[in-house]
Amino acid sequence: MKDLKFEQKRSLSRLEAADQLVALADALRQGGEAELELGSGTLSLRIPDDLRSEVEFEVGDGEIELEIEFTWPTAQPPKAPAQAASSTAKPARSRKSAPAKPARSARAKRSSPKTA
Repeated sequence: MKDLKFEQKRSLSRLEAADQLVALADALRQGGEAELELGSGTLSLRIPDDLRSEVEFEVGDGEIELEIEFTWPTAQPPKAPAQAASSTAKPARSRKSAPAKPARSARAKRSSPKTA
């Protein structure tokens, strides 16, 4: 079941249809809380920055049908936290290295042969 449905069917002149589309375009361009004059009433709605669209065009039974549909969620999505700028990022900590062990000389590594 739909929470709310408004549907209006009426005959329009080409200029009236253009005016209705211009009013819709203005409401979309404005975004946020928009009001759209529809015949005898006014439709108030929230239009987000991002929405989905569907355009359908059919020819059949001696008629042309053009449907333009926009959809968006009813709830406002939560705003994502702003990403920290790379200039404010903390530099990686360098690991302290252990003091270097004294190197053994090549002679010390070799074992001297035992003589009997």
